[in-house]
Amino acid sequence: MADAPPISFARGAPSLDIVDVDGLKAAAARAFENDPGGVTGYGTSVGYVPLREWIAAKHGVEPAQVLVTNGSMQADAFLFETLVAAGEDVVVEKPTYDRTLLNLRSLGAVVHPVSLQSDGIDVDELAGLLAEGVRPRLAHVIPNFQNPAGYTLSLDKRRRLLDLAREAEFVLFEDDPYVDIRFSGEPLPTMLSLDDAGSVVYASSFSKTVCPGIRVGYLVGPKALVGQIQKLATNTYISPNMVAQAIVHEFCVSGALERSIATVKAALAERVRLLTEALARELPEARYQAPEGGYFMWVELPEEIDVDRVSEEAQNKGVLFVKGTDFLLEGGRNTLRLAYSGVTADQIDEGVRRLAGAIRAVEATAAA
Repeated sequence: MADAPPISFARGAPSLDIVDVDGLKAAAARAFENDPGGVTGYGTSVGYVPLREWIAAKHGVEPAQVLVTNGSMQADAFLFETLVAAGEDVVVEKPTYDRTLLNLRSLGAVVHPVSLQSDGIDVDELAGLLAEGVRPRLAHVIPNFQNPAGYTLSLDKRRRLLDLAREAEFVLFEDDPYVDIRFSGEPLPTMLSLDDAGSVVYASSFSKTVCPGIRVGYLVGPKALVGQIQKLATNTYISPNMVAQAIVHEFCVSGALERSIATVKAALAERVRLLTEALARELPEARYQAPEGGYFMWVELPEEIDVDRVSEEAQNKGVLFVKGTDFLLEGGRNTLRLAYSGVTADQIDEGVRRLAGAIRAVEATAAA
């Protein structure tokens, strides 16, 4: 099995077969034809202006509220650097994206993980923290198809979070790169669209809907805050990647974005169906919730299973995943994240068989 081609459930990226390569080639040609000066010049720190205006229209805000960046992770980093100082309280979901934890801890933030439920962050637990005197500068929430869990924040919880942010005067950071990749269930309004108090800063990305290599993300927020972050962007890189942003703009305005999203959603819906069927057959003891969109599924194994050992055995069998402990400050030793976006449909059954074989091998060793 060690010589078998590896199957990776580790990376949150689309497989090549669902990337619109031809559409991107055509968008690139149009970008250079339509605006050679804008594409090849330094541009401005706010991003490629036509794309900034397109994003503003999408969200129903003024362009001055938008900053287009080199991927949403850079947008996150700019926001954290602007708002979070060493020793300040920050709320995150438990579990949450591992790079968020790294970023915040590197800034010296006091991180308060709040339990994640199948319908989103536990707002009662958060309210209890606030009642105890915790005063967060910022709360980071991934509302749709959360990374790593795949869960979606309910509408009631979205409204409750807005109330808590307004009352306790913290910034609600709505980190939403997966919002357009819903393949079942009903879409929910963003907290940005529901906010009437200026509490929300919103981020998203084209990495999940166009392709990861394009590295284009953005922030939407109050003008004053976006202006402050713009100065940081200017001092960091003068301007972001105009070529990539111009290509994304052409891709969006041509209708290719909608076609690409439709392709991605259909493929990922099929992969979730195959993945849940394979898990039910090969690992009936595993607990999970099939997501309604996005890239990820959170899997909880029986408590006695040590995923560190499973990971080692799985690599020997040619299957990769990310351990749940990577997304937590503590605990989660029996959990893992499966990214179904980067595998093709015909790899899923074999990948889950290999994973089940690794778990059975660990169980056998423990019982010996």
